[in-house]
Amino acid sequence: MGRSVAVLGALAGLVASCTSEPSGAQVKPGGRSFTVAAAGDVLIHPELVEQAAKDAEKTGEGQAGLDFGPLMAGVKPIISKADLAICHMETPVGKPKGPFEGYPEFLVPPQILTTLKDVGYDTCSTASNHTYDHGLKAVKRTLDAMDEVGLGHTGSSRTPDEAEQINIRNVNGVKVAHLAFSWESFLNPTPEKERWAFNRIGFDAVKKAEARARKKGAEVVILSVHWGLEHYNEPSVPQLKLAERITEETGINLIIGHHSHVVQPIQKLNGTWVAYSLGNQVARHSSPTGLTEEGAIGWFEFKETTDGWDVSARYRTTLVDIPPEVEEGEKLPDDAVEDHRVVDVQNVLDHPGELSEDRLARYQLAADRTRGFLTNRGAPGGDGLEQLDLGT
Repeated sequence: MGRSVAVLGALAGLVASCTSEPSGAQVKPGGRSFTVAAAGDVLIHPELVEQAAKDAEKTGEGQAGLDFGPLMAGVKPIISKADLAICHMETPVGKPKGPFEGYPEFLVPPQILTTLKDVGYDTCSTASNHTYDHGLKAVKRTLDAMDEVGLGHTGSSRTPDEAEQINIRNVNGVKVAHLAFSWESFLNPTPEKERWAFNRIGFDAVKKAEARARKKGAEVVILSVHWGLEHYNEPSVPQLKLAERITEETGINLIIGHHSHVVQPIQKLNGTWVAYSLGNQVARHSSPTGLTEEGAIGWFEFKETTDGWDVSARYRTTLVDIPPEVEEGEKLPDDAVEDHRVVDVQNVLDHPGELSEDRLARYQLAADRTRGFLTNRGAPGGDGLEQLDLGT
């Protein structure tokens, strides 16, 4: 416990309030405000389906023998607190009883969508390199299932007419548009006759979509973008160039990145926050690297000013706990992780209980490493990126 006390002491200086005064234009008297929580990829590998089946046996809840609630419960206190919570649904869904598939052509249980809604997500981006893994039929099934549970969506479409629509939500009296674009899979490209069903990344396409959103009354536009290189903690040159152009030549208010499966920096570029990659919200890669289990929830507070919107940025580190692999009948080591769980790292460090020094060291590594990656392009200091404190 001595080390845990030291850990908490070291972290105290990193924790900041989630409500800070804007550093730019003057806050508009009586102006509106809202908060946005956004997280990384939701990527349901077969091991997580097995975990949901195991949990359903214990809880007696879920649907068709799968309960993803315990897996995701650790982030509910954060996600549910935001006025607008945005997820990235990486893959298409199948039928409740399967069959399901993992990499490279995913087809995952629709029950995860119910859990995402229960956790507090309001809307999700659906444009990724896996969107078309099982064709238009699976795209339609996925969006139908999201409609059924009340999750908004953007990035893929069931019809040409839907492709022209803009996902605009009323958030504390503010009309907020959510756009999503991605590079396309070379394994399963969208057929030419169905190109309207998938939003391909490109500056011109993004700019046109923002213009449509503004024409439809959007006061704030948030862009989710699936880009970059997998397993690299630094953004690629194409990422940097596109981010530079978007922040300089459009009025988009926030960029949320995915695809790398590891955390990349959050940077204020031309006055606009860019989260190049928030890592994985939940995943269980066949060869976990440690980095693929670490993620970040970005927390952005919008305040209306006399000449637009001031946006402040915070973050919260997450970690997917993975049980050690043991032979059948072999006993788990003492204090070993028993189940796959998405963990709010700071909450564990603040309330370590009787966790061993080794377990605490793993969480501390995730906290330190995530902070390092997030701030690697100058976000601390003048940009004001700090850790989110749930207590205020």
